[in-house]
Amino acid sequence: MAGAYFSKGVFLFILVILCVNLLSCASRHSPASTQKLKVHKHLKRLNKTPLKTIQSPDGDIIDCVHISHQPAFDHPFLKDHKIQMRPNYHPEGLYDDNKVNTESKEKENTIKQLWHVNGMCPEETIPIRRTKEDDVLRASSVKRYGKKKPTSLPVPRMIPKSADPDLVNESGHQHAIAYVEGEKFYGAKATMNVWEPKIQQPNEFSLSQIWILGGSFGEDLNSIEAGWQVSPDLYGDNNTRLFTYWTSDAYQATGCYNLLCSGFIQINNNIAMGASISPVSAYRNSQYDISILVWKDQKEGNWWMQFGNGYVLGYWPSFLFSYLADSASMIEWGGEVVNSEPDGQHTTTQMGSGQFPEEGFGKASYFRNIQVVDKENNLKSPKDIGTFTEQSNCYDVQTGSNSDWGHYFYYGGPGKNPNCP
Repeated sequence: MAGAYFSKGVFLFILVILCVNLLSCASRHSPASTQKLKVHKHLKRLNKTPLKTIQSPDGDIIDCVHISHQPAFDHPFLKDHKIQMRPNYHPEGLYDDNKVNTESKEKENTIKQLWHVNGMCPEETIPIRRTKEDDVLRASSVKRYGKKKPTSLPVPRMIPKSADPDLVNESGHQHAIAYVEGEKFYGAKATMNVWEPKIQQPNEFSLSQIWILGGSFGEDLNSIEAGWQVSPDLYGDNNTRLFTYWTSDAYQATGCYNLLCSGFIQINNNIAMGASISPVSAYRNSQYDISILVWKDQKEGNWWMQFGNGYVLGYWPSFLFSYLADSASMIEWGGEVVNSEPDGQHTTTQMGSGQFPEEGFGKASYFRNIQVVDKENNLKSPKDIGTFTEQSNCYDVQTGSNSDWGHYFYYGGPGKNPNCP
């Protein structure tokens, strides 16, 4: 009898243990825990072991990572890559940095990244903004983190001015740009003033950038992009940040923002991609602008980027691209916003300063001294500049030229207003 009780007790004990284990397994393999595992794995891949860490006043953590351990070198084609520490050629042209007038030079030099106040990264390291768990969780999926949606591109030739507004906003992205096409381009440059546009919805963004484009506007589009942006979804705040982007398949699977995938090779230890820039321009007050130059080293084939008057940041290796392995067929400069149409109405997310172009200097946002790089590696003024905007009552663009600013344009707008319901 005692044996029977004992057997029953042992049986019940084993049953309890099995149930606990099953519950444990079930919870361990639940969708939530699987997602968390994916996020942590992704964070481990992105956040390399730093030699030094700097806390930025805006809450960012900047990791100083050895230059040879940066995310680019996770790419199988870059395992034995020898880092090119300087470009073979640097474009020269009408508006060389040493010819920029003193006033704008002083103001450009006052723009810093916020993390600089608490230290700098040592030689042979690069500053990388640390990705946090919340950053990845805000994305639609771990796979899509750090990527634009495939509907991000302004296609000037494909949308007639008289198009139905519903068709215009089908992609959810709106633009106000100047562009050139019809020849081979080997780079572009511009100086743009920096603002902190207001964003209505966390899943919307506002940016101002240069696009270097190659290929058709189908699934094979190549694009290199650089500028400033406010993107609560990507960064978790409303700060204005320096950014880059690349894709070789029209934003489908390849490419990413900043250093959030293997691709761009950074060589500079002063500037962090995705970090906040400060100060920004104010309405009827001081204007602060940044210069960005992207050009092709025709000897090595790589595409280089320079920020400001002397920060050569690094390069995109040519093997990342198909069409851009040779040259670009179109250059665009200007603004882009996401219009998610909250409550069925146009977003109030601002582009640039949030003012229309006719407001002019000190009020509207601008690109000045816009230039392209030709086959001889010279910076030159672009010919036959076109402009494009889906809805000029929401965001607009106006071009001009003079001896100081060369070819320039004002652009932007407030989004929703009485003429843009």
